[in-house]
Amino acid sequence: MSFIKSLECSVPCGAGPYNPRERHHLCRCGAPLLVRYDLQAASAWSKDTLRDREPNMWRYGELMPLFDDEQPVTLGEGFTPLIHARALGSRLGLPSLYVKDESLNPTNSFKARGLSAAVTRAFWLGATTLSVPSAGNAGNAMAAYAAHAGLKAKVFMPADVKEPFVRECELYGSDVTLVEGLITDAGRVAAEQGASLGWYDVSTLKEPYRIEGKKTMAYELAEQLDWTLPDWIIYPTGGGTGMVGMWKAFEELEAIGWIPRARRPRMVTVQAAGCAPIVRAYEQGTEKAEPWQDAHTIADGLRVPRAIGDFLILRAIRESGGAAVAASDAEMISGMRELGGSEGISAAPEGGATVAALRALLAAGSVKPEHRVVLFNTGGALKYLDVLRA
Repeated sequence: MSFIKSLECSVPCGAGPYNPRERHHLCRCGAPLLVRYDLQAASAWSKDTLRDREPNMWRYGELMPLFDDEQPVTLGEGFTPLIHARALGSRLGLPSLYVKDESLNPTNSFKARGLSAAVTRAFWLGATTLSVPSAGNAGNAMAAYAAHAGLKAKVFMPADVKEPFVRECELYGSDVTLVEGLITDAGRVAAEQGASLGWYDVSTLKEPYRIEGKKTMAYELAEQLDWTLPDWIIYPTGGGTGMVGMWKAFEELEAIGWIPRARRPRMVTVQAAGCAPIVRAYEQGTEKAEPWQDAHTIADGLRVPRAIGDFLILRAIRESGGAAVAASDAEMISGMRELGGSEGISAAPEGGATVAALRALLAAGSVKPEHRVVLFNTGGALKYLDVLRA
């Protein structure tokens, strides 16, 4: 039984609420829409019911965008390991250091969560063709879930995307279009081609449901830590759906009484030094982030010059008392090697960036030895092995 209720503007602007049984992408004002649930009714839901459920993200179905007469489009995503990084923690003077390893999701990244939720809703809303702009992992995940649902997939990628990402999309039967420029250019071309054809756009935060998949990372974290929360979460941020989703999840968990109020983690965004619009906006004290010019980094997932949900990311950072940190490409590679050599974790550059951010926070005295810290490794190293030769 899902307690889904409505879609609401994230600003809010006064428009809505919108009916989740109908197709909606952005609010009429242009802001992202968020899924809302009847949290008062959901407070009767006991976490004891989770004991006998499948170890995937749909175990939290009561607070997921799935109506009672529907089944999810799933490949078993979620419930990824929370690894106690004892060796790396000992080296850094942090006995309570953990890594949430999202590389073990289907298609090798955290994108599986958001796309499972988005493709599920698109399927039940009657979509036949899905489109997405992607720097790599989101395209792979969308293509896989579209194939599983029997839907057509159109993926638009920057022309310089790594070949493994293109080939994996093709493996799942999707059409791939390479676009000169960045992911923002790929998004523009996707919108131009798909608008008149009725394609269902699953771009980051341009539809309400990828957030719902990503928020389950916070549900799992709380469950794996016996319904307590860490002091810090360090998260690589491009489009920022995971940051926004986890902050939303903590609000929901508080409302239904599963975690204590006013005990949320400090949320840390880490971006690439060559593309850090959120870090710059955080340091300047602005509510929105100006587009980053000449974006460049080895971490494809962090090469996002503008995030449509920038104000939501910044809100989560500031409300939590967190931080925003930039990491160089060299620091990311070093972090990849540390996670691999110390803990046996296959980390993409984005995951390596979290180690660099942690070192910066330790040097600044923000993170203390007694703090419990969770790093998010959002994808695996196999599609990035070329950067290790540098």
